Amino acid sequence: MAARHRIGKLLLAWYERGHRDLPWRRTADPYRIWVSEIMLQQTRAQAVLPYYERFLERFPTVGTLAAAAEDDVLALWSGLGYYSRARNLRKAAVAMLAGGGFPRDYEAIRALPGIGDYTAAAVGSIAFGLPHAVVDGNVLRVVARVEDDASDIGAARTRERFRAVAQGWLDRQQPGAFNQALMELGATVCLPRNPLCLVCPLNGVCRARESGRIAELPVKLRRQEPVRIAGELLVIERRGRILLRRRELDAGRMAGFWDLPSPEDLPSTRPGPILGEIRHTITHHHYTIAVRRAGIAGRPRNGFRWFASEELRRVPFSTMARKALKLAGLVYNL
Repeated sequence: MAARHRIGKLLLAWYERGHRDLPWRRTADPYRIWVSEIMLQQTRAQAVLPYYERFLERFPTVGTLAAAAEDDVLALWSGLGYYSRARNLRKAAVAMLAGGGFPRDYEAIRALPGIGDYTAAAVGSIAFGLPHAVVDGNVLRVVARVEDDASDIGAARTRERFRAVAQGWLDRQQPGAFNQALMELGATVCLPRNPLCLVCPLNGVCRARESGRIAELPVKLRRQEPVRIAGELLVIERRGRILLRRRELDAGRMAGFWDLPSPEDLPSTRPGPILGEIRHTITHHHYTIAVRRAGIAGRPRNGFRWFASEELRRVPFSTMARKALKLAGLVYNL
């Protein structure tokens, strides 16, 4: 049997011997699998776990999610980031409800809002046994190393070729287990730095290990330069309440979210001491934000509101504001 045709069997045998016990791996419910896959986009599994449990407790079915107000969905998503995922999740639930339930074929899953090739392949294979290999950053890295291929994974042509390679590895009898094994390998063994080659089930067929080029792969030539942004957020309290401002409804991915004000938002504030700095990264944008106490006279203009601590769980709240309040010692039960 050729090496590449053994890969599926090697991966499945390794996965069956042991893997991380994650709640979305204990269900065949396509709704729960789909929610987990959307949350796991750009986010580590450990960070997703508490959000996943809370989200499903509040929205246990497609119907409950479709019936929810967008602000309620965003409030439960607050702190997880990439908020277009939450908006698309709700839109897709509405579409499913109108269409009679969760679609069972790849193209119909792929057509839902917020679902790309990777998510359609993951949900389709795990929930319905559809024979489509998943391909994300972890999988591209595994393919590049096993094939000893230094092509630019930032290029669409390379990604499509690597997709075909992964599809050739796929065990069509157990596509869901194969995809989970491949994702698990990339997340826990075939790491970007210091991969655990000695315990890798594919070390006997890995061409890059044989050539000594593991550390050089994968190759990504098109890298965006980081954009560094400095700013300031104000912590303004009055009688146990905190002042927040609501982002404009046309403000992109954070539209409608509540945030701490900046000095530009409230030029008449009385600046107080700086409490420290927080750092936050969104893709290639790196924020360094000074957090300062401040006071305000009179009533703030429209778009601002005083919030009591118990209210904050019910509103969509930005991650930077959450970090700033924690720095100030004002966790507010978030």
